Amino acid sequence: MTDTTLPDIRWLHAIAAAAFLAVGLPQAALNAQGLQSPETVDRIVGSQVNQEEAKTTAEIGKVNSAIERTRENISTVRKTSKLDKVDIVFLTDAARSEGGPPPVIENKVRQHQDDVTELRKEIEANALLFNAIESRRVLAQDVLAVEFDDPGKIVIYAAAKPSD
Repeated sequence: MTDTTLPDIRWLHAIAAAAFLAVGLPQAALNAQGLQSPETVDRIVGSQVNQEEAKTTAEIGKVNSAIERTRENISTVRKTSKLDKVDIVFLTDAARSEGGPPPVIENKVRQHQDDVTELRKEIEANALLFNAIESRRVLAQDVLAVEFDDPGKIVIYAAAKPSD
């Protein structure tokens, strides 16, 4: 014989779970942060993120030099947990949509292919740097090199165009 006066316990659990979710959803929406706002990016990354556009020909010496130092920069990327400033240099004429980097840069990347691949993986694994490039819609595979100019500052060279 079953007692029909007591509600099914599973039904009560379902109501309790629904009430719990309903109470938490408005707050979750308020806490969600997109990466469109520069202030939000600065808070998440903890660093000022700047971007500039440049032609590869104007930056070729700096980019080649940075590519040559990729092996030593990998360990610095791995250890980086705080920066004052992140500069992303968009080499717009080297973007895939423009045919990719010019031969001089492409050859240098090819010479250091294993190191560049490892650098990209380290950037993806580094929350600060990954969020910095992500905030400007740069894919890790478009990063050609990085340069640590001063303590607390990194320059990331990307074969990409900024998103509008």
